[in-house]
Amino acid sequence: MRQTRSRRADRKGGGTKPPADRASLYDEVTGRIIGELEAGRFPWVQPWGRRDGETGAAAPGLPRNATTGRSYSGVNILILWGEVIERGWPSQAWLTFRQALAAGGNVIKGERGTTVVYADRFTPEAEKQRARESGGDAKSIAFLKRFTVFNVAQCEGLRPGLAADPAPLPACEIVPVAEAVIAASGVDFRIGGDKAFYVPSEDFVQVPPQPAFFDQINYYRTALHELTHATGHSARLDRKLMNGLGGKDYAREELVAEMGSAFLCAALGIEPTVRHADYLASWLGVLREDNRAIFRAAGQASRAADWLLTRYADAATIDEGRAAA
Repeated sequence: MRQTRSRRADRKGGGTKPPADRASLYDEVTGRIIGELEAGRFPWVQPWGRRDGETGAAAPGLPRNATTGRSYSGVNILILWGEVIERGWPSQAWLTFRQALAAGGNVIKGERGTTVVYADRFTPEAEKQRARESGGDAKSIAFLKRFTVFNVAQCEGLRPGLAADPAPLPACEIVPVAEAVIAASGVDFRIGGDKAFYVPSEDFVQVPPQPAFFDQINYYRTALHELTHATGHSARLDRKLMNGLGGKDYAREELVAEMGSAFLCAALGIEPTVRHADYLASWLGVLREDNRAIFRAAGQASRAADWLLTRYADAATIDEGRAAA
């Protein structure tokens, strides 16, 4: 995933790439994810697994820009997490070559950057004019940009005060925070039975009671997985969920829920885990068939996690206001 770029290209901040280059980028990212899965490693949990004798590994958290503090999203989370675990870096903070200079430091000579992507759509002026004249809808064009970023561990001389890695959530606070996320979601959340599931047609989540889990934290990891499914309801993010098991659509939604749960856990300071490793074969089938599937699934997972985290943050703000009144 690492790619050396000229300073001239870096100064330009990337650029719109022709279709062939976009395709190669999709293949490049998808190929690496497939390789990780084939080796039995899950890119959305692997960063937290330390190798034998390894110390200083990064704590759970979403990768973010060291100068703005803004978290990366979608497939960029998987790309940057993969680099953190491969290189054993202790930080989830990243910046561009120019941002390192602006922060009073520089990228260490010889260090190679990591390619991240930005996907969006734009509408050419000619198309807008055509739509105005015909009264029809203007058609937008998809574009993909590459950017090169460096982990702060690859830099030197950076000024103090850059966005620091958040402290891991103390064990005593994990349960209250996870409970608050569940409550703030507004999803019909039921406890009972011996299986965890979400029912799209009736819009409710059900998980077994906590004593059914060997570790209490697995109860909350499971709850976050099922809540990620619930964000796909038509009244929320509308991912066109369907009842029933099996099939490629089901495998895609399970991939979204697995990553969404991992992103939520990381944002809350909880170590993510894999809940449905038995879907590995179907996930591999989906990714091998479509080189954009991981981009879509990771993007949907990010939006699901953001949906739940936004409601949690809003509820916390309301509670603080009441306490201050």
